Amino acid sequence: MIAPREVPSEGPTRVAVRPATLDDAAAIAEIYRPYVERGTVSFETEAPDTATMCARMAKSNGLYPWLVVTEGEGGPVRGYTYASAFRDRPAYRYTIETTVYLEMGTQGRGNGRQLYDALIDTVRAQGFTHAIGVIALPNDHSIRLHESVGFRRAGFFREAGYKDGRWIDVGYWQCELNPATIPPLEPKPFSETGMVWSW
Repeated sequence: MIAPREVPSEGPTRVAVRPATLDDAAAIAEIYRPYVERGTVSFETEAPDTATMCARMAKSNGLYPWLVVTEGEGGPVRGYTYASAFRDRPAYRYTIETTVYLEMGTQGRGNGRQLYDALIDTVRAQGFTHAIGVIALPNDHSIRLHESVGFRRAGFFREAGYKDGRWIDVGYWQCELNPATIPPLEPKPFSETGMVWSW
């Protein structure tokens, strides 16, 4: 059973990390919107609406997890994280790309770390070999978050994207999840991990 895990936080508010559902798509789209419309953290130029976010979540097809952090069990969604295919070709299927976004104004409370810890635990249990984090630079906060859960800098692309009137460098961070065996084991669907998170 994949159950929420409740996490102590400063003050009276507690947070819980749980699998996202399509009912969370509207909240996820709203959290993501300012990252698209204001700044260069995301290279998208038009914020996806709820229907588009639903389609993206459904595309994970039970293999790639989407998780949310809420204020207590059943409270409002304050952030989300997900895994996706790193590349489409079959040889890449053991490697994933990871992403995390927090509601504006809630950064610095540890929710990003809680989400990423849960995601890394999950994709490791699924049997994926490596996770890749792609970071538009500069972004010291994102670099610290990735490195706090085991990512290490693996590559750099100069002026890889153009947005808001400037060229933006992109860094790649890599995290080893499981040994690269020969032959590799096929990753299990998210729904088959049987994970119960606890802190």
